[in-house]
Amino acid sequence: MVSINKMSQSNEQGSSNHNKCEEGEYVESKTEEKEKMDDKESEEDTNSQQCLTHVKAMSLFKDGLADLITSDPLTFDLPTEVTLEEINSLIALEHGQSMMVNVRRGDNSVLPVVVVQAATVLDLKNAMKRHLTLKQKREGGTSHISWRYIWKTYWLIYQGEKLQDDTKELRAYGIRNRDEVTFMKRLKER
Repeated sequence: MVSINKMSQSNEQGSSNHNKCEEGEYVESKTEEKEKMDDKESEEDTNSQQCLTHVKAMSLFKDGLADLITSDPLTFDLPTEVTLEEINSLIALEHGQSMMVNVRRGDNSVLPVVVVQAATVLDLKNAMKRHLTLKQKREGGTSHISWRYIWKTYWLIYQGEKLQDDTKELRAYGIRNRDEVTFMKRLKER
């Protein structure tokens, strides 16, 4: 009980540099300067404190993160609204724990998809889903893709061989880093 009371007293006396201002706002203050001022000066200081709303704080954070991303030689090609998954996959790619598979679509556009070294065909399909979903979200494209229809209608092909078994590893098909996989329309079996 004594330690809890001491902790609450120390938190009340020397709280961090962020104090609650109003609902959804935070105040940046300097506690060292505040302790040195007398009562009259501290009243003037509280009136001149700068309040940041959550939206402003998030905007400042996003701007700072965008500056860091564009200035770093490893991450300059990433979008400014990057996700944690994209950063982790890029780090794994740089460390050799992942590989990039280029997927050529029917319109000759290429999707660079990052998967782990021991990925299966199903892992590649799921990575393609995530990549296209993020891309469409950023570009404002179609809201929904029927992946069930796509996988029933098209095969993934690597050097003329169909990737039929979803549980088989990509290495078993001979797919390595920076190899290209294409879509091919399925023919009805009779």
